[in-house]
Amino acid sequence: MASDREHGRQKILSVLDPLVAKWFSKKFRVLTPPQKQAIVNIHEGYNTLIASPTGSGKTLSAFLSIISELVRAARNDKLEDQVYCVYISPLRSLNNDIAKNLREPLAELADMDECISQIRVGVRTGDTPQNERAKMLRKPPHILITTPESIAIILCAPKFREKLRNARWIIVDEIHELCSSKRGVHLSLSLERLDELCQRSIARIGLSATIHPLEEVAKFLVGYNNGKEKDCVIVDTRFVKPLKLET
Repeated sequence: MASDREHGRQKILSVLDPLVAKWFSKKFRVLTPPQKQAIVNIHEGYNTLIASPTGSGKTLSAFLSIISELVRAARNDKLEDQVYCVYISPLRSLNNDIAKNLREPLAELADMDECISQIRVGVRTGDTPQNERAKMLRKPPHILITTPESIAIILCAPKFREKLRNARWIIVDEIHELCSSKRGVHLSLSLERLDELCQRSIARIGLSATIHPLEEVAKFLVGYNNGKEKDCVIVDTRFVKPLKLET
């Protein structure tokens, strides 16, 4: 299903942890189109495909509700040593940038409440040293950043896969790079295996600046349940441009 419903600033702030809402209000005076449409849907647990130009805030749209839930857990002393969110990108070079872009707001939030420093972000790819992998097994990142190939390997690792058993969200970035390739076929299998491991459907979030047709990409993202297409909210803001009004 498509979504052209925009949520107002107050509605979006109301679903966030109060500390995250305060940080977000100070940091961002204006909401971008994907933020207006996606944040509340993701908070409510819907599978969501976000199609929006580069620089439009779609990555924050995907992560803000997730960060909010992790902050809420940390502030209530309920943050566990497990992976809550898996972020997958076919571009290994993008992973370290995403990690940096997540750690910066988490550091700013930790300045507001020290307990938020408990939230961990980790990158695991084929380049990750063995000692780092061992460290992740002892203290898994709450947000795991990885590649299609690495998530397939992780799901075959008896010890680490247990850290994914209670995962709640999975984000697939640059989804257009995957949906028509062998890598995409393998990723689809990994997503279903992750659902099977968790014994429930995890909320899936897809991101891209250039995808078409959206309905088919949404099917690739969410898959099927007993032969029936799963629901997916499509946030299409590819052609939304701000208007400058002169009076």
